[in-house]
Amino acid sequence: MTMSNNDMVALFPDIIGCMHLQSLEIKKMCFLYLVNYARMRPEIAVKAIPLLEHDMEDQNPLVRALALRTMSYIHVREFVEATVPNVKQMLRDSDPYVRKTAAFCVAKLYDHDRQMVEQSDLIDRLNSLLRDDNPTVVASALAGLMDIWERSEAIKLTIDYKNASKMVAILPDCSEWGQTYILEALGSYVPQESGEALLLAERISPRLSHSNSSVVLTCIRVILYLMNYIADEKQVSALCKKLSPPLVTLLAKGPEVQYLALRNALLILQRRPEVLRNDIRVFFCKYNDPIYVKVTKLELIFMLANEKNIDEVLTELREYATEIDVHFVRKAVRAIGKLAIKIEPAARRCINLLLELVATKVTYIVQEATVVIRNIFRKYPDQYESIIGTLCEHLDSLDEPEAKAAMVWVIGQYADRIDNSDALLEDFLFNFAEEPVEVQLALLTATVKLFIQRPTKGQELVPKVLKWATEETDNPDLRDRAYMYWRLLSTDIKAAEQIVMGEKPPITAESERLDNATLEEMCLNVGTLATIYLKPVQTVFRNARPKKLHDSPALQKHRMLSDNQKSISMFGRGGQPNNIDTRTRAAASANGSEGNLAQAVNDADAYFASVGSQQMSAMRIDQADDLFGGGGPTTPSYVVSAHAPQTVLQPNQASANNGDLLDL
Repeated sequence: MTMSNNDMVALFPDIIGCMHLQSLEIKKMCFLYLVNYARMRPEIAVKAIPLLEHDMEDQNPLVRALALRTMSYIHVREFVEATVPNVKQMLRDSDPYVRKTAAFCVAKLYDHDRQMVEQSDLIDRLNSLLRDDNPTVVASALAGLMDIWERSEAIKLTIDYKNASKMVAILPDCSEWGQTYILEALGSYVPQESGEALLLAERISPRLSHSNSSVVLTCIRVILYLMNYIADEKQVSALCKKLSPPLVTLLAKGPEVQYLALRNALLILQRRPEVLRNDIRVFFCKYNDPIYVKVTKLELIFMLANEKNIDEVLTELREYATEIDVHFVRKAVRAIGKLAIKIEPAARRCINLLLELVATKVTYIVQEATVVIRNIFRKYPDQYESIIGTLCEHLDSLDEPEAKAAMVWVIGQYADRIDNSDALLEDFLFNFAEEPVEVQLALLTATVKLFIQRPTKGQELVPKVLKWATEETDNPDLRDRAYMYWRLLSTDIKAAEQIVMGEKPPITAESERLDNATLEEMCLNVGTLATIYLKPVQTVFRNARPKKLHDSPALQKHRMLSDNQKSISMFGRGGQPNNIDTRTRAAASANGSEGNLAQAVNDADAYFASVGSQQMSAMRIDQADDLFGGGGPTTPSYVVSAHAPQTVLQPNQASANNGDLLDL
């Protein structure tokens, strides 16, 4: 409400003087001005109350509704108190448009002063509007009650089957937003019998073909909710088939709606995989898709890929890997590597495609391929070793920390099969002090692996690297790992070999786990911003009320998610195996990460616990003094609270296999 950067507050008295004019357009402008400036000049604004009350008696229902809405929007004490009796009167108005406006005004008043509204009978009056003859008024009353329920701890919203059935019956007669309000309210209905849930799901399913994307997504959410109370598996499968076409149809909308639909599809696939099982082609990227849509489609392609369609998927990914957008190309290359891990029979085809891309000698493709090939080696330890030579031919192309760390891991892991592994590592060690921590950790571990596998080649490098890592670095993770290796090598080479080179559990392409409550809550929030972030609603909206499945005789508890089903696809920096024991996972969680040597470190801790202080103080390597200095008093250790706020880790702060959720 400015003109040429001049504040218009000085015109307040003149604007109030214009409010008596009968022109609806002028009234709208005056009321808009009043809403914007009333809190700045409340002593002048109160003079408009009699004029607004006079307009509430106007013969034109539009004027009456506009005056009431304006008065309820102004958060000034005098206006709030004056609005209450007028709202009570307007809730009984003869015109449905005025009653609809009054229903929303009750929710607005509750936002201003909830205690005053709770002490009055406004909520009871609003509840009585649910029996109104006009569907729009009923939908508005439901919207107001839902808004109040979201904000209140004292008010409980209870809907029985009779009321739910009436709400569904008036759906076709409501506007598109009225239908959304009613469907939202149906999410609060708790079926007591399986037949009730099935009947309601069938009755609202025609809304899936609505042109409004909000109606469609809300209907999908309600049907997904009701499925939890339907006992017949065949009926559940039939409903799942009905959800696929509307989700696909939303992909013809604008990119913003597409993105929302795609993110919700990611979530739905975790709970109901059969919904989109045969629709992979519709998620192939178009040339003009925004990058955020392309990346989400890429992840859906990965989730839907299987042995039957892998050839088609790889052909598509080959095209993506030759596009201009560097970010998208990296995601495509990483997806190819993940498919090799996910679908074992297709691993050779995926690797051949990766080698074909590496042959292009495009720097960022070579680096991304190196990272995913490292993960393929971790999945298939004794296979595909013939491609190591191809990787070694492109060492000069590696300048990113993650790619360097991946290549160093390959050299260390297969040091006994690479003739010049010591020379290759020495080249990387030339700039050890300047490398990021991620690369330094990889170099330290690779050097120890070289020494274990080829002692004559590594005996000169190990003392040098351990000395650098323990004496010339400020990073505690690097220093602690170096000390661990130092003690381990000084004690028993055989034990060191068993720990460092021991068989590791194979990684998987699907490893990030969601607890049952989080996945359940996200399924109950399909269509909201919370599902875009794939986080509980309260982490996105601080004051939002968390949703959960309410217990009832119809709830199908035996179909609740098991631990093995609660995985979300992760295009990350590698993955942790599903079968790591609880002790290891708890230790990794307490330390804030799950490193490459999570199991080895755990075993080393158990081993060191049996070593006496005198033996620890006597440990040496190449006659160098042990830097621990003997068995002094034990320093208490502290574990970071598991409830501490999460922080974003930069790549050089995280270990090579820590992946972000759904990050390609």
